[in-house]
Amino acid sequence: MSLQLSELVSDQTFQSMVQFRRTIHKNPELKYQEKQTAEYVKTHLRSLGWQFESEIAETGIVCLVDSGKPGKTLLVRADMDALPIFEENEVEYKSTKPGTMHACGHDAHTSILMALAGELKSNLFKHIPQGRVLLVFQPAEEGGSGADRMIEAGILEKYKVDACIGLHVWNHIEIGKIGVVNGTMMASVDEFKVIVHGQSGHGAMPQYTVDPIVVGAHIVTALQTIVSRNTDPLDSTVVTVGSFHSGNAFNVIPEIAELVGTVRTFSKQMYEMIPGKLESLVNGIAKAFGAKVTLEYNRVDKPTINDTAMADLVRVSAKEVLGEDCLTEENTRTMGGEDFSAFLMKVPGCYFFVGSRNESKGFVHSHHSSFFDFDEDAMKNGLVVMKRAIWNYLAK
Repeated sequence: MSLQLSELVSDQTFQSMVQFRRTIHKNPELKYQEKQTAEYVKTHLRSLGWQFESEIAETGIVCLVDSGKPGKTLLVRADMDALPIFEENEVEYKSTKPGTMHACGHDAHTSILMALAGELKSNLFKHIPQGRVLLVFQPAEEGGSGADRMIEAGILEKYKVDACIGLHVWNHIEIGKIGVVNGTMMASVDEFKVIVHGQSGHGAMPQYTVDPIVVGAHIVTALQTIVSRNTDPLDSTVVTVGSFHSGNAFNVIPEIAELVGTVRTFSKQMYEMIPGKLESLVNGIAKAFGAKVTLEYNRVDKPTINDTAMADLVRVSAKEVLGEDCLTEENTRTMGGEDFSAFLMKVPGCYFFVGSRNESKGFVHSHHSSFFDFDEDAMKNGLVVMKRAIWNYLAK
């Protein structure tokens, strides 16, 4: 039997979370520019009397909460950055910065962690029986590898982190549900750029040219065979060309063509295999047409892989506070990427989704949409699951 949310999250705490979230939403900042957001977080931490370390990976903050009793250290993370999107919602807390918007819910994640800092201050031993919690306010999740940079700054070693937990409000899951899976939950994120170097000339005399557009078109088509003919159909992989640019005149065969795309993989095998396969295919096609290529392949995020024991801990914790029927795996695995994966590669942990979709209130738009918004009640659910998971982990 779960407790009533009112017993787990006071009205005052919830209203504080809403205020935090709306203030941050009004003032979104892009990756590595989260200075105002960081100052807002630091002001809150100072008001609670917590010590913290700041300007990690430029704008990141870590706050160690120590029970004073020997035990393990659990890292709990929230991301702070927004996206380069024009918000189209007409709400009181609409972005005041045209072209920048919290369109993925990071404002909620930061607000939940700020509220958690307050909850730990008001009743430390109710939430931490022993050991320590490391609150991590991270910059640059959206394509900036902020998690990697905080790891490179040495926070895991300095604070002797044993495990990690992170959450994400998720508009593909109904409010009241918690999405948790074992193993891979989100895909890797790789970015590639192919520049085809041909030989330009008159469009009416192609025999004197090497047409990079034709070569590029063959590359786009051939890339689809990586998934259809080189990967296990049960092992999800995506290869997408999202941009193809070449030339600027109707009667000129251009010198170069540029293709930009992404690769998403779930398994370690595919993560390791795809780059070599893509390089071989691209170079082979270019050679067949007498062209040359320059290939840039950038690994942005690794697959997000949950530790089974930590996923079980989150499941148990969620059921204890939200009820036996709160768990779901539907719409939980996704080919989207997440840099929390970097923490999961270093220490066992769990990343989980907090359902935030509410059709009756109109909260139905997908993440990264200019109309994205979510049911703020989801923040209550995220906070109570996080609190219970912290207790259950540190009490072991």
